Amino acid sequence: MTTLPDAQEIERFRALIAIHLGLQIDDAHLDGLTHLLRARCALRGSVERYFDSFADEAWLQSELPFLARELTVTETYFFRNTNQFAAFSTLVLPRVLAARGNACRILSAGCSSGEEPYSLAIAAYEHFPEVADCIEVTAFDINPLALEKAAQGRYSNWSLRDTPKSIRGRWFSADGSDYVLDARVRQAVNFTAGNLVRDDRMLRQQGHFDIVFCRNVLMYFCPKQARAAVDRITRALAPGGYLFLGHAETLRGLSNDYHLCHTHDTFYYRRNAELHDAMIADEQSGTRSRPAPAISNDTSWVDVIQRASERICALAEGVASSDVHDLTPLDLGSALECVRGERYAEALRRIADLPTEHADDADVLLLKAVSLSHSGALEQAESVCHALLARDGLNTGAQYILAVCREAAGDVSGAIEHDQAACYLDPGFAMPRLHLGLLARRQGDGVTAVRELSQAAHLLQHEDPSRVLLFGGGFKREALVAMCRAHCDAMGGQI
Repeated sequence: MTTLPDAQEIERFRALIAIHLGLQIDDAHLDGLTHLLRARCALRGSVERYFDSFADEAWLQSELPFLARELTVTETYFFRNTNQFAAFSTLVLPRVLAARGNACRILSAGCSSGEEPYSLAIAAYEHFPEVADCIEVTAFDINPLALEKAAQGRYSNWSLRDTPKSIRGRWFSADGSDYVLDARVRQAVNFTAGNLVRDDRMLRQQGHFDIVFCRNVLMYFCPKQARAAVDRITRALAPGGYLFLGHAETLRGLSNDYHLCHTHDTFYYRRNAELHDAMIADEQSGTRSRPAPAISNDTSWVDVIQRASERICALAEGVASSDVHDLTPLDLGSALECVRGERYAEALRRIADLPTEHADDADVLLLKAVSLSHSGALEQAESVCHALLARDGLNTGAQYILAVCREAAGDVSGAIEHDQAACYLDPGFAMPRLHLGLLARRQGDGVTAVRELSQAAHLLQHEDPSRVLLFGGGFKREALVAMCRAHCDAMGGQI
């Protein structure tokens, strides 16, 4: 009888899964992971032999798909998140077809049992029947059983639960309790085995795809592998191409290579076209260039400043020693202290005194936008925010400041859109939730107001002090929570 693996062996197994499949297995699933490891080790004779086998590339070709089948969630359905398919069909696909001469290459990465790529093919036939045969849909997944089901094109009523009756009637035929997909749609999708975590041949084709759907995949990855996977997708995506993620997934913290798009009440991304030449040069030279790291809201402001200084020091390493004295270290501490003391005019003066070579640093732009908005120079604050978003389209702070500025300008819909973008990019950011709640109350929407204010009050309990300082409008954490409660109480709600 094979004994259960010990804690160290389980941790090693968990690390190997992260390396080869990208999956981040949390502690709640350790029992299942333990029994899976026990079963696999029994086949190899011992834990040591099983772990040693991971160095055998030929063995991995069969073992990884098996592990993926056991560890991944394959539940999906046709036209999942219909708003994204609306954006795809009525805006994204028409733009690509117009730019590419009625041709388009689409990739469904992590396609599971085929519902997503088939939905894309159906949408192409529905909206552009005259050129549908020129629209290529490629789909890959690591799970062989899921791919087998996809190839059959046979689905239960549950898989079609969000499919309009008209589409179901045109593209499916009943066969007992199942529904069989039309042969034209099945032939329109090319399925293949692939692993998003490894340097798969499908993603080595520079700029090959115009549109990529990779939904509800990255959410299961550990951060390092998620970033690597996004890098591979970016390499394979054409300049100006579109990327769709799951509704609970964002590129925040994973890539600075995209602009955020918001239409049809959904979010998706467009690759920055200007990075294409740099990436081509990187491929040819064997190097890799990227813009300077944009500000991240999941660390303290002190850490952000420290990273900025480290970046300047790193740049200095590549300069001849005789030139180093020309580089002045970036110090935002004094400007931040002015913001802390609500001396915004002085903060702006200190920012203006910074070396000109740092004027467009993301760190500097955000602090400048905050200071301008607090001092009432809203048009200037908006201009700085747009400059920041041109550099980092996923900057949550810039989105929130724009929301405040848009409200002051009387553009409530614009304010809501920027707040929603900030919430999407960072679900833990309290201030856009609070702002949405106040806007909803002013519009007489009590249900939305109570929901957003309640969520804001909860998030404020855990909000980073630096964000309360920067975006709280001079209010302390306790005062902001009390504000949420007071407005909820006035509308008959409770927190």
